Amino acid sequence: MQFYSPDDFVPECSIGYLVRRTYQIGLAALEPMFADEGLSGIQWSALMSLWFGRGSTCAELARDLNHDKGAMTRLVDTLEQRGWLTRVRDTEDRRIINLTLTDEGRVIAGRCRVRVVDYWNTVLKDWDKAEVAALVALMQKLRDTMETATAGGMRA
Repeated sequence: MQFYSPDDFVPECSIGYLVRRTYQIGLAALEPMFADEGLSGIQWSALMSLWFGRGSTCAELARDLNHDKGAMTRLVDTLEQRGWLTRVRDTEDRRIINLTLTDEGRVIAGRCRVRVVDYWNTVLKDWDKAEVAALVALMQKLRDTMETATAGGMRA
């Protein structure tokens, strides 16, 4: 089944455009929420990636956040200098440097997490639980489909 045709492929109906625009709006809202902590949106995302075990090295964080490896190393340098994470050489493979949140890093990430939860609860205040659950399920399905297609080398 083909959903789109060149004639009806317009931004307001384009999944890619809508996802990107939603991301841009959300990112613009995050930055001021974290300003008093001296934290950027991508720094918070890195802290949360560590918090939830989605990555434990610079390379894994870069993959999880779709961020340049060199830029991720600089970001990790900054988080380490602020005392929010530590680097520890792996005992089994000395080439690997594992990243761990410090207690202070957990506190900062936790405070910011509360702000993000408050933001999303405000944004979604007029939605019912079924609508939110349906959106989350559809977004997860889209992510999984796209990851599978990308891993298989699918191209247009």
